[in-house]
Amino acid sequence: MERRKILVTGMSGQIGGILRRSLGERYDFSGIDRRGLDGVDVRVADLADLDAITPVFEGIDTVVHLGADPSPRASWESVLDNNIVATRNVYEAARIAGVERIIFASSNHAVGYYPMKDEPYKSVYDGRLNEVRQPIPPLTADHLRPDSYYGVSKAFGESLGSYYHDAFGISVICVRIGWVMTPDDPSFHPAALSLWLSHRDTASLFERCIEAPPSVGFAIVHGMSNNRLRIWESETTAQIIGFEPEDDSGVDWTERPGGPSFI
Repeated sequence: MERRKILVTGMSGQIGGILRRSLGERYDFSGIDRRGLDGVDVRVADLADLDAITPVFEGIDTVVHLGADPSPRASWESVLDNNIVATRNVYEAARIAGVERIIFASSNHAVGYYPMKDEPYKSVYDGRLNEVRQPIPPLTADHLRPDSYYGVSKAFGESLGSYYHDAFGISVICVRIGWVMTPDDPSFHPAALSLWLSHRDTASLFERCIEAPPSVGFAIVHGMSNNRLRIWESETTAQIIGFEPEDDSGVDWTERPGGPSFI
């Protein structure tokens, strides 16, 4: 049986590497990136250039759109080119080529001001766990509260996916990713304990999105591991794509000076 052809934008990034290592024997991966990769079929191109990228989409079954400026501190100019114009071009190139499904890497930053400003989510992020009343009301796909231009660009990508599904019939699954990190250890901050998406669960999540039935026309799902401090809805995600994360970050953390910031 011929392997399914998967085009990954931002192939050289962290998640692209996880997909290649974990799913490379199951799918026929190719990519678009600003730099080449040894041993991988990658077209070096700027996603903001529609004419340059459109031919790469021919014959592709599913597009995994990871390419973006990933920084919540990114300038408007960078977000406009790399996240907004680029995302529209990916959707449009997929439409032109007749791609059946787009998996859009959205982000927790599309709702980031909830845990940064509102209780009980803020107590989780601040590490004031003894103040948290259980169960925590989960944030769902209906919530929207971007915390940055980056978060706004992810909300844009979700809305654009809804439009491309309704207007052109493309199946679009938007994944609000928590935090994929290297090293794969979230114990440096309580917010990381809530957001963590382990490498193993990352591979499982995207595999479930790729394999989801055609009946999944448009959906927003959540991409976090099965963390005890998780504040994100999970039952609907399991129902829609069958994602059942295996890993749990626990509740213990130790502050590490100079460690990564979650904002």
